[in-house]
Amino acid sequence: MSTNTILLLLLSLGIAFAISFYQYFYKAKSKSKVTLLLAFLRFFTVFGLLILLINPIISRKTIETIKTPLPIVIDNSASIKDLKADKSAMEVFDKLKDNSALADKFDVQTYQFDQDFLPSDTIDFKGKQSNVDAVAKNLKNIYKNQHFPTVLISDGNQTSGEDYVFGFNPENKVYPIAVGDTTTYLDLKVAQLNVNKYAFHKNKFPVEVFLNYSGTKTINATFKISQGNTLLNEQTVAFSPTKKSATLNVLLPADKVGLQILKATITSKEQEKNTYNNTKNFAVEVIDQKTEVALISAFPHPDLGAIKRAIETNAQRKVTILKPNEIKSLTNYNVLILYQPTAEFKSIFEQNANAKINTWIITGNDTDFYFLNQNQSSFSFKMSGQKEDYLASFDSQFNLFALDNIGFEQFPPLENSFGTITAKGNVNTLLSSTIHNIATNQPLLAFTENQGIRSAFLFGENIWKWRAENYVSKKSFTDFDIFLDKIIQYLASNNARKSLVVNHERFYNSGEGIEITAQYFNKNYELDERARLTIAVTNTKTKQVKNYDLLRATNAFQANLDGLAAGNYTFTVKELNSNSAYSSSFEVLDFDIEKQFVNPDWNKLNQLATQTQGKAFLPNQVDSLIKQLLADESYKAVQKTIVKKSPLIDWIWLLILIALSLTTEWFVRKYNGLL
Repeated sequence: MSTNTILLLLLSLGIAFAISFYQYFYKAKSKSKVTLLLAFLRFFTVFGLLILLINPIISRKTIETIKTPLPIVIDNSASIKDLKADKSAMEVFDKLKDNSALADKFDVQTYQFDQDFLPSDTIDFKGKQSNVDAVAKNLKNIYKNQHFPTVLISDGNQTSGEDYVFGFNPENKVYPIAVGDTTTYLDLKVAQLNVNKYAFHKNKFPVEVFLNYSGTKTINATFKISQGNTLLNEQTVAFSPTKKSATLNVLLPADKVGLQILKATITSKEQEKNTYNNTKNFAVEVIDQKTEVALISAFPHPDLGAIKRAIETNAQRKVTILKPNEIKSLTNYNVLILYQPTAEFKSIFEQNANAKINTWIITGNDTDFYFLNQNQSSFSFKMSGQKEDYLASFDSQFNLFALDNIGFEQFPPLENSFGTITAKGNVNTLLSSTIHNIATNQPLLAFTENQGIRSAFLFGENIWKWRAENYVSKKSFTDFDIFLDKIIQYLASNNARKSLVVNHERFYNSGEGIEITAQYFNKNYELDERARLTIAVTNTKTKQVKNYDLLRATNAFQANLDGLAAGNYTFTVKELNSNSAYSSSFEVLDFDIEKQFVNPDWNKLNQLATQTQGKAFLPNQVDSLIKQLLADESYKAVQKTIVKKSPLIDWIWLLILIALSLTTEWFVRKYNGLL
């Protein structure tokens, strides 16, 4: 307390004493015990009120020492045990976290990581993935704006996430400890295999294979691709100390329809420490036909080339540009794109009345809308001769098929005749139109389905500008091409829309995420968010059945089936309220990415240390690491003086005591007839 406060308290004592003395003792005829009690109560009341006004504050000073944090992070992935480094890793980890000198200088905190970053509660080296980048991101969040070192106990082999070398803050030193045998062993490895998920029957599909070699001598290896007992491809690959990788491009025949499981293998006469990474299974689903698209236009236009190029980026599609009078039969086509129909298209509409081929109609400035009103029943057009520019607005509630907003609002406007477009039936709008940022409440891109026949309508020409704008903004046509591909995929299917739609892959690699999504639609083809979906998964070999509930996600329900062992599975998704069901199958391929390594990645860990101005160590050098951390003068503890101020007396209790004092004084005076 300050000197002024103490003086005020002394003055308050004097005032309280003076008032009580004047009221009960000055000129008093008797000085009984009752008078003494009343005087004390009056003294306490006055003194309490004055203390409330003064509100004396007591200050307490405490000194707190803040140490520099020292996170010690250990790799808990299965690759540590596969490299027989689990024992040495735990010895290093225990030695660091139990070191008393480090504990005196640093705030030692321990963590573990595999696919996730967690506290080091249970370390069992059973993690299915190694994500070192997760360590970098989490440490940045935990120790924001702090200067601290990090000790990373790992083999440096990352199987998921971004490149961790540049993920750590370069201003905070990282000291990696590379666990595992750094001796170079001879090892052949199928590092990566790229193949399309789909191939076409009676065609050939490409397989790109990346092979790696680790060793000190020249060898010849044999690479094979087989299916069951059938050898599909075999070739010899030479490796040497200067040639440690090879890329092979193989064309394989797609002779059978359906899911085809294949195996790529590399072997040699030399003995290897790890042969698990010599083999990689992969799968291809062979489809029995392409989608033939007829793009029909009476005149040339830049849109035609843009549409053809975008659709044909998918090898399943083939687009033929034709004039209306060149088509004698529609039987060879799966989808018709009618570009700005006029009276010349009359024969096309007449033929399609019997062929019932799904159609995409694109209108523009040269479209004959009177002709369209007579030859289709989805929309009614009342158009003028005036041209208008229409901008796009994406409808996020569109659910005929999954599609992200690729920036439609930023695309150039499409040109079409000005007028009114009225839907005659149930229409699903993907893009609505705006004029000068004013909504017209009319569709720009819409879809209809009538008796199993699907139609798409785009009301505007110059879609080629959209593809060009997509390339300018993202340096790639990919987003736009996928957008058109999904429209063609929707139109290429002649199946009537089902109430229960399930999306899944036909094969998964073990250890990877296995996710199955589903959508349930009511009788109005509206997404039913109250649906109750379950899935039963059966292992065809063991007959073991696992049941899951599908949880609500954005515009879909999903089930996560991670952890399934390699094998074949059948499954059934059922909607409990309507008993709608969908059954199919998938295969989990035998693949453990954590068993692909024979050595720690010393070069990568050393690069990380150099990037952060730290230093890489081996397990037998842990004492040197401890000495370096203790000798580093840039990590000093900081002392902070903390001043805590609190009232001398809690004002609530003081008010209660004052009230009790006044009440007691009144009752005593009343009892003794002094009022």
